[in-house]
Parts: sequence; structure tokens; C-alpha cells
Amino acid sequence: FVWITKYYTDYKHEPVRTLALSSSTGHGTNIIAGVSLGLESTALPVLVISVSIISAFWLGHTSGLVDETGSPTGGLFGTAVATMGMLSTAAYILTMDMFGPIADNAGGIVEMSQQPESVREITDVLDAVGNTTKATTKGFAIGSAALASFLLFSAYMDEVSSFAREPLKQVFIGGLLGSMLIFLFSAWACAAVGRTAQEVVKEDYKEKPDYGRCVAIVASASLREMIKPGALAIASPIVVGFLFRVLGHYTGHPLLGAKVVAALLMFATVSGILMALFLNTAGGAWDNAKKFIETGALGGKGSESHKAAVTGDTVGDPFKDTAGPSLHVLIKMLATITLVMAPVFL
Repeated sequence: FVWITKYYTDYKHEPVRTLALSSSTGHGTNIIAGVSLGLESTALPVLVISVSIISAFWLGHTSGLVDETGSPTGGLFGTAVATMGMLSTAAYILTMDMFGPIADNAGGIVEMSQQPESVREITDVLDAVGNTTKATTKGFAIGSAALASFLLFSAYMDEVSSFAREPLKQVFIGGLLGSMLIFLFSAWACAAVGRTAQEVVKEDYKEKPDYGRCVAIVASASLREMIKPGALAIASPIVVGFLFRVLGHYTGHPLLGAKVVAALLMFATVSGILMALFLNTAGGAWDNAKKFIETGALGGKGSESHKAAVTGDTVGDPFKDTAGPSLHVLIKMLATITLVMAPVFL
């Protein structure tokens, strides 16, 4: 994961340099190239996740572990061990994640204190490295969320099957609702950034710059704007489960609620992983494409290429800093809620 994310977000590699080059032909081509890069970047991580789950499950299955009923459980145990092994590096990953904001804030302090350009050049290099480390840690978070969600989904299926006394099959409409949930959540998260930015701009035009007022606006708006996406994430599986439970009661399908929620969880997990990979990588690539141009490439700061790259970076910020990281939490929270509420859906 670290190598793949670094390849797609570090300006020393071809993808980001190609993205920077697209800025020389305008703002639109920069956006198109960034979206294309983000979409392409989902392929290799998904292959790695798939191989990891299959390998861990197979190695665990060969152990021959069984539960009290004699059913094999070694596969899930192997996946759990793999998940714990991945999470054991969390301390190092958190350290890498903290480097990015520290370098970014150092650059902001240099800019506000009007330090010499040579100092800003040093912080720009550190900021570019920080963008790569942040993107790398987000890739790690996606991988760990995928493994954890696989286990939680299996636990949900086992719990529902034990209560219902029969195997559980998925329902297609639940899958559609799960995929829709991911896109709607991402849309609301990005829209929240846009509305908050408009509030700051309106305030800036009214008076002299007041940094304290700016921070207050952003902090309060960030909390307020997350109410709707958060409520959507919590309420969706519960409402869907209850609604289809009632529908199943009147149509002679008593397990319909649990089946639809299972499909919602499975499709939301898959869609969420892909969407998070796309948002995180595209945002990081746009940011570092701008940093690459600011090193003096393609005309440097103030050039038309740089202006186009700034547009891409502006689009990429809510991708990599808001919607993308939020999806990691959403995926695991959906699995936890459905697992806890499973008996209610029956």
C-alpha cells in the first residue's frame, strides 16, 4: 500500500508529473487528468486487498480450527490475525500522518511572517513530502478498514444466521441503497466544504483579515455541516432494516430486513473502499502536482500552469481531507451498527 500510494502521489514519479504537465493546457485538462489518475489508482490497491484477504483466509483455513458445532473457523481467524498484524504498525502510521500537518502549518507560519523566499522553498519541499505521507497513511487506513469490515460482515452474517436458523442470502436492492449511501455521503461532505469556504470569503470581504474570526467560522461550520452526513450514516442501516422488516412481514418474507441490510453493508463496503481510494489519491496527486510546478517546473509560480494546478488543488482538498478520510470511518461504523442491530432486523 505504501509503495502504490507513493507512486501515485509523489511528484518524483510519472503519474503526478503527467498531471502537472496537463496543467500547461488549462484548468479543464488538469481536472480531467486528476480524475483519471484517481480512478486508475483504485486498481492496484484493490488487487492487493483481494490477495491479502484470500491469502489470510486460506492460511487460516489450513489450520483446521473449528467452533463448538464443528464448523470451520480457521479462515476467519487467519483474517483476524492479518488485520491485527496490519494494525500493529499503527504507531508508525500515525507518526507519518502527523508529519504532513506539521510541515503544512510551518509553511503557513513562514508565509504569514513574511520570511525570505529561500525559507519558503524549504518548507515547500517538506510540505510535498507531507502530502505523500498523508496519502500513504490514508491508503493504510483503507486497507485496514477493508480487512476489519470483512470480519464484521462475516460476524453479522453468522449472528443473523444463528438467530434465523437458516442461511442468509443477499438482496439486490439493498446493494443499490448501500452504494447510493457512499456517493450521497461523499457529496454532502464535499458540499459542506464549499459552503464553509463561502462563509469565510463573505466574512473576508466585510472587514480586515481577522484570523481568530476565520478559525471560529470554520470550526463551528465544520461541526454543524457534519450533522447531516453523520445522521445519514447512522440512520440509513437502521431505517432500511426496519422498513424491509415490516415489508417482509406483510409479504411473507420474515428475513427480508436482515437480508437487505446485509446487501447494503456489503455493497457500501465495496463502494466505500473504491471511492475512498479515488478521493484520497486524486486529492494528493493534485496537491503535489502544484508543488512540483512551484519548484520551478513548467514556468513555476505565477505561470498559467501554476494557476491551473491551484484549481486542481482546490478541488482536491475536500477530496483528500474531508470526504476520503470520512469514508474509512463510515465503512467501519456501518458494519458495527448492523452487527449490533442485527437481532432487531429479524
